[in-house]
Amino acid sequence: MDYKKLIIRGISYSQTQSGAYALLLEHEETSVKLPVVIGNFEAQSISLGLEKDLKPPRPLTHDLFSKFVNSTHYTLDSVIIYQIIDGVFFSNLNFKNKDNGEELILDARTSDAVAMAVRFDAPIYTTEQVLNEAGILLEIDQNSETSSSEIPADNSDVSDFRKLSMEELNSLLEDAVKEEDYDLAMAIQEELKRRNKKID
Repeated sequence: MDYKKLIIRGISYSQTQSGAYALLLEHEETSVKLPVVIGNFEAQSISLGLEKDLKPPRPLTHDLFSKFVNSTHYTLDSVIIYQIIDGVFFSNLNFKNKDNGEELILDARTSDAVAMAVRFDAPIYTTEQVLNEAGILLEIDQNSETSSSEIPADNSDVSDFRKLSMEELNSLLEDAVKEEDYDLAMAIQEELKRRNKKID
């Protein structure tokens, strides 16, 4: 089958469903976007998987499963989003044994599949049928584009971060990670990135 490769374009707070996030996947060649509604935990997990330098003090579920997969000498070869039924995406995790090449396919929620893909740097694919059924073509303004790890913190106003020094932000970031407040940690990290871009 001719699969279409997708890249992670961003994660943003869902405007339509309270407490949910929208994962935006994009077909590289046509720029058709595939919006997938995911939960708060999965959004955090995907973001932490993308942010390689931000390590939680204790492993998340996807980190734990990744370590288990590695310990069995398997690796995640690819993720396939193969169909959509009543707005629900269906995905497969395609594993391959590093020793003997044996393949293992597991059914997974798309949010979990993407969270695993970012930990293994595995490609994400879909079918033309899924793109035709659920894909949308929209232009994203570069200035307002949400980065792949940008998740707004519910318990803090981002504008307050601008009043803090870099040292205070780094200290606050360490505390947020220790307390496993990943929403806050992501928001602080976005402010640090914004400042570093200005310095560059």
